Amino acid sequence: MIKTLQWLFLLLPWLTLFAARREAVRRFMPTVVLTSLLITIVSVMGYEFNWWKTHKQIVPWGHIVDISFVYGLLPVGTFWIFYFTAERFLLYLVVNLAIDAAFSFVILPLMDRFGITSLERMATWQTFVLDTFISLLIYAYYKWQTASADMKGTIDRPSFSGGNRDWGLRSRRGAR
Repeated sequence: MIKTLQWLFLLLPWLTLFAARREAVRRFMPTVVLTSLLITIVSVMGYEFNWWKTHKQIVPWGHIVDISFVYGLLPVGTFWIFYFTAERFLLYLVVNLAIDAAFSFVILPLMDRFGITSLERMATWQTFVLDTFISLLIYAYYKWQTASADMKGTIDRPSFSGGNRDWGLRSRRGAR
């Protein structure tokens, strides 16, 4: 039963992306990928430093990284949080604090009760602080990434239909 739920947590969230606008998926996907990378790194650190142990996994290497969470529920959840709150930092922060608190103080104890994972050398409040720090880090990355994407109109793209062969920066007047 638990493995079935883990498989569903891995696969079903990705289906919800079909409800989002295509531009939004493109816009937030770099942030989603960074989130999964950071949580993968934290999971490896947690394994090495014995912060927690994963007892039930869906893949053989799942005792190091909880695949269903790190590559299923978490990235898609991050996408939807950014989808609804990206341009309003205070709302983003409140939503993340609520979700991080629910994860640390409700979901983690439930996962321990069902024998999925258990905290060993880390307290629940420490997971809350760690998750909050990561959410602030990915928001900073998102703002940096969107600021650099705003410059995309200043770069000329190659054209194979003839015309201007100068593929450098456009002038202000030519960028429109």
